[in-house]
Amino acid sequence: MTEILSDAEADRALGSNWTRSGSVISREVELASFPQAIEVVDRVAVLAEEADHHPDIDIRWRTLTFRLSTHSAGGLTSKDFALAEQIDAVLSSL
Repeated sequence: MTEILSDAEADRALGSNWTRSGSVISREVELASFPQAIEVVDRVAVLAEEADHHPDIDIRWRTLTFRLSTHSAGGLTSKDFALAEQIDAVLSSL
């Protein structure tokens, strides 16, 4: 099982685009269009399947909100921050 990070470890691992609320990190981003937002979701879905770690994704027209927490571990783990970095890479490639 993946080890839960302490609050201090989670805060240190938090990227500048992400916020933390308890045991969840999140990022909201507005894309140029609805099709572009869906393209991002599709790309993140492939990464999530490969990692066997799936974010909660809220789609509101062109605004996406990603939420990450390792539910099976009961908190934030390195898996959350690794996937957050991959999501950031997808978004910066647009």
